[in-house]
Amino acid sequence: MPQWLTALVIQNDKTIETLKSYQVKNPDDVALGGLKDVFDLLNPHSTAALIQWGACGISSPASKFYRSAELLAEMNLATLYLVKTQHSDGTIDLLSTNFHSTPDTGFLVKRLTMAYVLLEKSGTPGVDKMLPNLKTFLLRAGDTLSVGGIHTPNHRWVVSAALTKLNELWPNPKYVARAEQWLAEHIDIDHDGQYNEKSTFIYSSLSDRLLITIAKGLKKPEIFDYARKNLNMTMFYVHPNGEVVTDASGRQDKAVVGTMENYYYPYRYLAIKDQNGEYAAMCRLIEKTASAKTGAFLDYFLTDPTLWVELPADKPLPVDYVKTFPNSGLVRIRRNQRDCTLIANNPVWFTFMKGNAVLQGVRFASSFFGKGQFQSEKVVQEGNQWILTQKLDGPYFQPYPKESIAPDGDWEKMPKNFRPQSEIQVLETTIAIRETTDGMEIEVKTNGTERVPAALELIFRPGGVLTGVVKIENSKDSWLLKEGNGTYQMGDDTITFGPGIALHKNIALRGALPAMEAPTVYLTGSTPFKHVIRFS
Repeated sequence: MPQWLTALVIQNDKTIETLKSYQVKNPDDVALGGLKDVFDLLNPHSTAALIQWGACGISSPASKFYRSAELLAEMNLATLYLVKTQHSDGTIDLLSTNFHSTPDTGFLVKRLTMAYVLLEKSGTPGVDKMLPNLKTFLLRAGDTLSVGGIHTPNHRWVVSAALTKLNELWPNPKYVARAEQWLAEHIDIDHDGQYNEKSTFIYSSLSDRLLITIAKGLKKPEIFDYARKNLNMTMFYVHPNGEVVTDASGRQDKAVVGTMENYYYPYRYLAIKDQNGEYAAMCRLIEKTASAKTGAFLDYFLTDPTLWVELPADKPLPVDYVKTFPNSGLVRIRRNQRDCTLIANNPVWFTFMKGNAVLQGVRFASSFFGKGQFQSEKVVQEGNQWILTQKLDGPYFQPYPKESIAPDGDWEKMPKNFRPQSEIQVLETTIAIRETTDGMEIEVKTNGTERVPAALELIFRPGGVLTGVVKIENSKDSWLLKEGNGTYQMGDDTITFGPGIALHKNIALRGALPAMEAPTVYLTGSTPFKHVIRFS
């Protein structure tokens, strides 16, 4: 076992200790063997986690739990609790949202089949008494996975991968037939290399891992190509500090701060399989920026010793590029330690990073009829600049057509779309974004209705130091850049921004999104608003 894997095994011992402390051990308790979460809710996921991570410890000579009779007994109790609380149809519940859930059963089965393999090979005395109980749970689950439904695109691959793992242990034509039925819908990947959910922190990497499992287990090498396509794209989604771009996600990881540990297994597997130097370089980048977090996939590594070999030699990763992803409405511009992201269909349409100094979002809003939060449907390149646009109108409404007036005068029976409009106000906003020699610049221009209060919002990551700005009284962390340049410093990295403009202090514009929980600098004025701000 290589040193990096031994380190993860030792780290996993702490996880096992924590999980053990959540287990119900009173023999008179009907929940004997079950595990609670941090909210004191007994649930199958925490219970399965003790089996999953316990198997990693019991089977690894480097673990203090290697062949532990005590841990094995606790894992058996956990298994019996799972069997007892499993629904008659073979499903389990995700208590936060999904009940009698086939996909959540699949998530558990995928990992518990690996636990079964590790336990079976561990040579631990008494394991032959536990394995039949775990097999009972898994085979019952296999029945529901063979017929049950799903919610989201990735759930198809969750279920198919779980069925693949079951079929490796206990071959069954119905497992393969159901996986084939889901695969017949084709893989939901676009020309950019992104899956339907565009979930770069959570579900894209999950799909990569699942598709690799299916490709291996069902002997369908063509499926590897989908993971490769996504991994190739993802190399252009990496910030200089090793974080991943999440701004275009369609799931709960949208705009979260995420590192790349979830991609370590697919990059490592295909780096070795393909002898791919770029994938190997991605692995080493992940080891440098998020090595401890790769322990979340310890069971993947322990069950596949082909991953224990040395990675191939690195090939240079892309760090100097302009890359457009039209299907995701995203433009990525990176110049080594400096990068930015342009985003369509999002109120946050620009981010800028310089090492660990992060401008995590720029927004623009006006108080135009309570709907002036800027958002552009497209990011369009015109020569050396990218253009974002929005056109809003604000009508007034005339009396309702006489022949259609509701006899009882009920306003709701006289909808606005049937009323003639008048005094229609229009506000057009155009934002041009350009590269400069040492950074980026944004030009904001409005046309149309005049004297509308407006504000440009610069949202920085908490933890840094702002200079050159003035605190807005009675605010938690809001600032004005009145003139000249401001700076934001995080450690040794600094973003300079300006020049400023502050013609008013109204930052809570009606119809604008609420301020984020982050240090935010405002540039303010009224329409016609025209200002250029530079970032370096």
